[in-house]
Amino acid sequence: MTDPDTFSALLTTEGRALLADLKAYDPAQELAHATRLRRTHAPALVSAALAQARLRQRAVPKFGEADAYRMFFTPNGVEQATRTTVAEYRARRLAAQGVRSVADLCCGIGGDAIALARAGIKVLAVDRDPVTAQVTRANADALDLADLIEVVCADVTEIDTAPYDAVFVDPARRGGRGRIFDPEAYSPPLSWATAAARSAPRAALKIAPGIPHEMIPPEAEAEWISDSGDVKEAVLWYATTPGLRRATLLPSGATLTGRGLPNPPVRKLGRYLYEPDGAVIRAHLVAEAAADLDGGLIDETIAYITADELRATPYATAYEITDELPFGMKKLKALLREREVGNLTVKKRGSAVEPEEVRRKVKPQGRNAATVFLTRVAGAPTMLIGKPA
Repeated sequence: MTDPDTFSALLTTEGRALLADLKAYDPAQELAHATRLRRTHAPALVSAALAQARLRQRAVPKFGEADAYRMFFTPNGVEQATRTTVAEYRARRLAAQGVRSVADLCCGIGGDAIALARAGIKVLAVDRDPVTAQVTRANADALDLADLIEVVCADVTEIDTAPYDAVFVDPARRGGRGRIFDPEAYSPPLSWATAAARSAPRAALKIAPGIPHEMIPPEAEAEWISDSGDVKEAVLWYATTPGLRRATLLPSGATLTGRGLPNPPVRKLGRYLYEPDGAVIRAHLVAEAAADLDGGLIDETIAYITADELRATPYATAYEITDELPFGMKKLKALLREREVGNLTVKKRGSAVEPEEVRRKVKPQGRNAATVFLTRVAGAPTMLIGKPA
């Protein structure tokens, strides 16, 4: 599906019937499906429908089954689209700020535009790729949101955003060689996006979560968002709280904000080890999480928090530590065999050893479960054995 005419064929009655027929198809049986369908349909349409059916299946984890099987996608669109839970959270934040209209620049296949529209916000969705813009328009129609989403195929740098309450920019962060790490190599560059944000009443810029903190504009609030423990993105907010750092965890919505605390002290390993959520680490808020737990770090360079007491927190996962050993596979294997550990979870931070290598060498067997942390404690390579608290 690379040209507007091919995509348009999928929007016909015949094309939609083909897609409905392929909803539950098995990609492993694609040749059989293609052979059967080409007896009654044009080969080009069959190929486009099969490709779209595969994309819909890939989109289910991000968009949910109900929406994914009504929507249309491009390969890049599925890969780069925002997960619905994250897009809905961001849309709620904008709506809570009183935003009623947004210029969605670099809209992709429309995932963010859909979330904004469902929050009651009118959207101008802009993308320079003709097929992508066509897909966004089809998605607005398919989800009965066409009255709230206007789609324009244009270069975002040529769009007048003055009539809108806010600007949302999601620059392309992938190129021909994969992921782009330099914000000035985004399309459009971060410098252009920040200039667009400064000229709007409110703005949100989606950026890679690994952005160096020194590249964050001082007038922006920076928020790192994780969903079910996986860091999904960072957002620069304008016209909120300049300089604030925030970590937000979905689906709970728990938010930790920076308080300007110094680095936590390194202290002796306590009974409990806390693994901070990735958004907390990316936002450089481990000190805030440690303070709330009355804990310290096991090593000045390792983002594991240790404490003597167990406290409930949404910002870290707690483990009760039963053993602390110098690094060594023979010692670990013997201990796990003695404990009859067959269900082994291996985590690493500050260690070059890969978890799969550990499993291969220790060959866990037995009826019990354990978690092994490969890390450093006060600078020394260490193995910590424990279980979720």
